[in-house]
Amino acid sequence: MILSEAANPGLFFNLVPWIVFFPVIGLLINLIFGRRMSEKAIGTVASLASGLAFVVSVLLAYSLSAVQGHAQTVYLAEWIHIGTLQLDWTFRVDTLSAVMMLVVSGVGTLIHIYAIGYMHEDVRFKNDVGRFRRFFVFLNLFIAMMMILVSGDSYLMLFVGWEGVGLCSFLLIGFWYDMDTLARPSTANADAGKKAFIANRVGDFGFLLAIFTTFWAFGSLQFDTVFSQVEHAPAAVITAITLFMLIGVAGKSAQVPLYVWLPDAMAGPTPVSALIHAATMVTAGVYLVARSAPLYSAVHGAQYIVAMVGAVTALFAATIAVGQYDIKKVLAYSTISQLGFMVAAVGMGAFVAGMFHLVTHAFFKALLFLSAGSIILGMERGHHHLAHGHGEHDGDEEVFDPGDMRNMGNLRKRMPVTFWLYMVGTLALAGIFPFAGFWSKDEILLDAKLHFPGVYTLLAIAAFLTAFYMGRQIWMVFFGQERTEVAEHAEESPPVMTVPLMVLAALSLLGGALNLPGVYTLTRWLEHTIEGAEAGEFSFMVAGVSTALALLAIFISWLLYGRKPLAAGQPDPLKKMLGPIFTGMENKWFVDEGYKAVFIDRYNDLAYFLAQTLDWKFWHDWLHEQVIFRAFKGLTRFLADPVDLGFIDAIANGLANKTKQASASLRRIQNGFVRSYALSVLLGVVTILGYLLFK
Repeated sequence: MILSEAANPGLFFNLVPWIVFFPVIGLLINLIFGRRMSEKAIGTVASLASGLAFVVSVLLAYSLSAVQGHAQTVYLAEWIHIGTLQLDWTFRVDTLSAVMMLVVSGVGTLIHIYAIGYMHEDVRFKNDVGRFRRFFVFLNLFIAMMMILVSGDSYLMLFVGWEGVGLCSFLLIGFWYDMDTLARPSTANADAGKKAFIANRVGDFGFLLAIFTTFWAFGSLQFDTVFSQVEHAPAAVITAITLFMLIGVAGKSAQVPLYVWLPDAMAGPTPVSALIHAATMVTAGVYLVARSAPLYSAVHGAQYIVAMVGAVTALFAATIAVGQYDIKKVLAYSTISQLGFMVAAVGMGAFVAGMFHLVTHAFFKALLFLSAGSIILGMERGHHHLAHGHGEHDGDEEVFDPGDMRNMGNLRKRMPVTFWLYMVGTLALAGIFPFAGFWSKDEILLDAKLHFPGVYTLLAIAAFLTAFYMGRQIWMVFFGQERTEVAEHAEESPPVMTVPLMVLAALSLLGGALNLPGVYTLTRWLEHTIEGAEAGEFSFMVAGVSTALALLAIFISWLLYGRKPLAAGQPDPLKKMLGPIFTGMENKWFVDEGYKAVFIDRYNDLAYFLAQTLDWKFWHDWLHEQVIFRAFKGLTRFLADPVDLGFIDAIANGLANKTKQASASLRRIQNGFVRSYALSVLLGVVTILGYLLFK
């Protein structure tokens, strides 16, 4: 390993490969020896591997601060050397990558610890204890691939991690590939994994085009080399690269129109949902734009397009979240909406605000997803208690969805710890002072108001809806009367699950201190990497308006769902008020149906045409059976009758007949009489003498 500059012996930059090696070692230990290890040992190994990566990340951040944030590169191995393309596996340690390393490994470690308790119960509810080890192998692989993504020193190395997290998402979303969310045999989870994989391949195609164009324009894919040439490159080329990247961002960070895979990602176990939505995969697109800040800053047209895509996504997804009943689906569309805030921020050039919201969102969205998992398992425990504890219900006959909010109610009394932790995450997401989301979201709104009024309007409405649908969720899940007997028997989660939630709750409360007005710690940290990084002065007007909108939304949600809580079987009050609008929200604006009609059904029609019409009817029935077979049959008849029988056999038969005729004639000479032979000898002698005499 070689540092780009003389290394200070007291610093730890040479440890950077271990952010990848520790998770890989953890997954190898569990993969090789896991069958002989207890669940506690498997979970401990996986959590320790992620935790050690976090320790290394902390040491790297300390080392960066000691060198005043100056970027360092650490060479590990030679990779691709072809012509002018010289690429090695080189790690880049700068303030931007350090932030991502800390978030990925820190939040990832808490999710690993939580997953020990969650998966212990989940594999038993699903009747497949053997998958516990496989889950943690995949989880460690996810951390390793995300670390490769954020630590690479070139676009191609970043792309390796980019593809790796796509693979891990496929493996983990479809983890229960042979059963659906109701634990019945199904392909629903497998389909969700394939949907995520295919949607991301569309985005990856755009990113690949960006990579190819970058190498064509700059002759390199190494970040510093590319960025140093930006000011001399044609604006059209930079615009093409940035817009191609936007396609990749739309796929990986679930933006319009490629967001459709992320809600279905809820098919995976809840720790997977938290890892994907909070700390790893979906943040990759935001990181890519922030990493490419010099490119986006050079073309304002591309910035506006990226900002509008983010703002439209934020509002569109928020409207869908209003009409959902699955507790994780609400959070999934919330993630899409919050990613829209981040993409809008980095698109506007507010890179610090975007990264600030990425960090705080990782805290409170991980808290919310893991708390939702705690609620779902609490409901599962209640259902298990009824089905097996008292024998009052037959679990094989009764289909019960533990994630449907309509089946809940009054869980604040059944699960008080989870309730208070969920409230912290909700207030942070809604942007209520002094929680972390208040500070990071308002920075984005301030930048939008100053430079992109249209984006500000869309984001402000999205922020209002965010507070509303989270208030709706709180009233439906935790207040009122229990709407099912299962909710009456819901049970609190064990400390192995609630303690990580408490840490995340503390971060959700205090995380805003990372970039408080007047201090701007994160701004000063990132300005070492992102040139021109700055934060706008705190605006009491913007903060006041956003807070007032959030409180108004929560009050309206109380009027509809809290003042008179829903009873069992009662329709949603918004359904009567909004009519077809709520139907659209409830059905996700029929986007999936539209994709199915326009793309999937047409693809199936094309596949059917190619299989039945082209392959079978044309290629098999006509070309093979009619053209080739008949031509072959005709040729064989021609070769058999006229050629073989008529010509070749005729020659052979003619020779035989001539031989037969000759033998019949010669046979007359061989008659068996001595006098005939003597006469033949006499004639022979006379002939010879006559010949000699005349000669």
